[in-house]
Amino acid sequence: MTHTTAFYERTRTQLARLGLPDGDAHGPAGSSGRFADGGHYRIEVPTVNSVQAAETLLAESRRRGFAINRITETRGMYRHTARAISEYVALGEEYGAQILMSVGPRAGYDIGASVQTPEGARIGYRLRGQEQVVRAVEDVKRGIDLGVRGFVVYDEGLLWVLGRLRNAGDLPMDIHLKVSAHCGQGNPAAAQLLEMLGANSFNPVRDLTLPMIAALRQAVAIPLDCHVDNPRTSGGFVRTYEAPDIVRVAAPVYLKTGNSALDGHGTSPTPAQLEDILRQVEIVTEFLGRHYPAARQSAVDCAREPVGALTRTEA
Repeated sequence: MTHTTAFYERTRTQLARLGLPDGDAHGPAGSSGRFADGGHYRIEVPTVNSVQAAETLLAESRRRGFAINRITETRGMYRHTARAISEYVALGEEYGAQILMSVGPRAGYDIGASVQTPEGARIGYRLRGQEQVVRAVEDVKRGIDLGVRGFVVYDEGLLWVLGRLRNAGDLPMDIHLKVSAHCGQGNPAAAQLLEMLGANSFNPVRDLTLPMIAALRQAVAIPLDCHVDNPRTSGGFVRTYEAPDIVRVAAPVYLKTGNSALDGHGTSPTPAQLEDILRQVEIVTEFLGRHYPAARQSAVDCAREPVGALTRTEA
C-alpha cells in the first residue's frame, strides 16, 4: 500500500481492484520506467511561440553544452503561417528535437464570453460546439501536411476523436498526442482515462506534490510532463531542487523548465527572456548531474523515436 494511515480501507481496496493506486505514493521507491533509449528524463521548453525563439534556444543550448529534447509551441498552429510551421519542423530535424504544436481553436480565441469570466475560466481551452471540433481536426491535418508529428491537445473530446482517427488510419500512426496541463487533470484515474483515449504523454496540473506525481506514475505507462518552474500567472514556483526527485518517482518524464522567465502563457519570449530560459534549463541540468548522476537524459535525436516507445527496467 502507498498510503500512511489505515483510514478508508474498503475504498482503497476497491480502487486497487480497478488498477489504481490506493493513495498518494509516499515512500522512497522510485519508478522503473524508462524511455526506449534508456533515458530517465528529457528536457522540454514550453511556450516557444516563434521560430526565432526556437532557433535561439536550440542553437544556444548546443553551443553551451546542454540538450533540449522538446520544444513546445503554445499559441496555436492557426496563428502561424505555413512557412513558419515548416521552419519549426526543419529546426526539429536539424537539432534532433521533438517539436510539438498546439491545436489552434480554443475557448480563449472564441467569441463566447464565459471564458473571460472568473467562473468560466475554469473550462480552460476546451472546445465549444461541434464546429470547433471540426476546425480542430482540420488544424491537426494542416500541421500534418506541413510535417508536424506532435500535437498539444486541450480538450478530452478532441483527444478521443484524434485517437480514434489515428487508429482508423485517417491520421498517421506516428503522431504524438500530448494532453496539456490546461485540461486540469491531476489524479491517477484521470491519467488512466487520458491514456485510454489515446494520449502519448500527459501534463498534469502544475502544483502536484511528489507523492501525487508518484501515484500518477503507478497508474499509467505513458511519459509524464512535469513542470519544474512556471510563470507568475500559473503560480510562479521554481522547483529546481525537486527536479531530481521528480525524475526519480516519475521516469520516464519530460521536465518542463524555463517558463519562470515569462510573464504568462501564450506569449512570445523576448531576447532577455530567452536568455533567462536558457539559464534555467542549464541550472536544472546541472542540478540533475550534481544530485542524481545515475539518471540519464535521453539523446537529442529522440524526435525520430517511434511514438509510444517505452521500456521498463529495475529501479
